[in-house]
Amino acid sequence: MSALHPNQMTRLSERLQDSQFSQLGDAFFTRLQATPLSQPYYIAHSSRLAQELGIAEELMRTEDSLTLLSGNQTPAQAQPLAAVYSGHQFGVWAGQLGDGRAILLGALCDSAGQETEIQLKGAGLTPYSRSGDGRAVLRSSIREFLCSEAMAALGIPTSRALCLTGSAQMVYRETPETSAVVTRTASSFIRFGSFEHFYYQRRFEELRQLADFVIQRYFPACLQHENPYQALLIQVCERTAEMIAHWQAVGFMHGVMNTDNMSILGLTLDYGPFGFMEAFDENHICNHTDQQGRYSYRNQPSIGNWNVYALGQALLPLIGSVEQTEQALSSYRQNFEQHWARLSSAKFGLASSQPEDKVLIDDFFQLLQANHADMTNSFRALSHLDQQASDADHSLSDLFIDRAGLALWLQRYRQRLAKETRSEAARKTAMLATNPKYVLRNYLAQQAIERAQQGDFSEIQRLLQVLQMPFEEQPAFEHYAALPPDWAADLEVSCSS
Repeated sequence: MSALHPNQMTRLSERLQDSQFSQLGDAFFTRLQATPLSQPYYIAHSSRLAQELGIAEELMRTEDSLTLLSGNQTPAQAQPLAAVYSGHQFGVWAGQLGDGRAILLGALCDSAGQETEIQLKGAGLTPYSRSGDGRAVLRSSIREFLCSEAMAALGIPTSRALCLTGSAQMVYRETPETSAVVTRTASSFIRFGSFEHFYYQRRFEELRQLADFVIQRYFPACLQHENPYQALLIQVCERTAEMIAHWQAVGFMHGVMNTDNMSILGLTLDYGPFGFMEAFDENHICNHTDQQGRYSYRNQPSIGNWNVYALGQALLPLIGSVEQTEQALSSYRQNFEQHWARLSSAKFGLASSQPEDKVLIDDFFQLLQANHADMTNSFRALSHLDQQASDADHSLSDLFIDRAGLALWLQRYRQRLAKETRSEAARKTAMLATNPKYVLRNYLAQQAIERAQQGDFSEIQRLLQVLQMPFEEQPAFEHYAALPPDWAADLEVSCSS
């Protein structure tokens, strides 16, 4: 995201302008105002993102920002809107969907003309709310706020979270809960389902208009291609494959990889029932609603492939032939395998390539699976390993039940490391910058949520501080890297938010 350099003391409400997406016309969205949130209050903001957006720190806590980012004020130079889209949900065509509780306030523009869209999630009813109330609950809003910024710090393509505001106003899910609004940002919130919407309605002129907009704004190099729409699909396949390879590398599980939740720019979008792998189980399902395990950790790469095929179907009228469409779609699997090979090699500190690498890596994941060892802590301990057996081995072996099996693997691993040309210190430094010490574990999020529900928001900001430096040791916050307590085994996250 490019840094913005306006007059930093200009009020945020005066800096927002209509996004370029709004130029597409009424077929793509509905203009409307957010529904005011009753007596909103400030909870937290991302200082890092505010700085990147050129927003002075002191402006984030002003009354102007509070009323704007809770939906109680309209920008001076922008007209908010909610976008329409459709999509496949859990593999089934769901028809028209859209921004049911998200409203695009406008955009901030940098000196090079690049936009950052500003969207409020939980800002009230829209024409696309269906049976919903257009609100977001505090619990899920805290999770999205924290995870968006945590993912960015991990180097994973994602939407971002600027601010979190709350209210005593009640909303009703399984039980009554208080409401909140997350201010999130992205270069664009266009989804695979945005294209599916016009394809399945046979509105091919709007489909072409949307594709041309995306190409011109985000993929201009496609215009040099013989078939720009085929080139667009290739770009989206490649970005999506890279994003999901990053997810797998850190054990992130999205939970609801519906086509309406898939970003056309390859950004992690719509944080709902997500989770980070703890006790490793490739079949782990982080979404309690997903009874069939469609979106398990193991399935994410293949679901990404399924989703780009759904997008390819929607783009077929523009690409012109099944053969060219399938040729473009083949780039997904190729790119995923390449990125996974690169990322997994980096996790094991392998700078060179050897024939035995894939088997060695696969065997370690099998050990993780058989022992249900903590994924994050296992790779972090592996990063500290010495070239020769030492006391550092204990931090890793303590995570495994089958220590003999691990010891045999470590012998092979050290034999492989002996073929590396870089120094042991350089390897460790690279691995520690690849394998995070801190991720947003469910129990950490739950602790912050429970305190916030009692009116104490300090844990949100403290946890954000830790998560924005995931590769640093941070001795004062060592406990945030601890294994989950027994009570955390009962935590469940569902689509209800």
